[in-house]
Amino acid sequence: MPQTLLNTKELSQRIKFSAPYINHTLKDNVFIEGVHYIKPFGGRKIFYIWEVIEKELFKPSSPAKFIIPMARGGVCHG
Repeated sequence: MPQTLLNTKELSQRIKFSAPYINHTLKDNVFIEGVHYIKPFGGRKIFYIWEVIEKELFKPSSPAKFIIPMARGGVCHG
């Protein structure tokens, strides 16, 4: 199965987020190394795997859960 590898600039054009936002916010928070992106030969260059990121984009979000903070530090799942 061929995979489409994109650099940060190419990915930013496809998902409409800026390259700095991808590098500083999404990378390692949403995009995980070895799953969504790779660093070939242990280098600094990052390649994003488009097919995996596309699946992540269209994955349904989980329903919102209501959490009510309690006075002594606990929470109520309401």
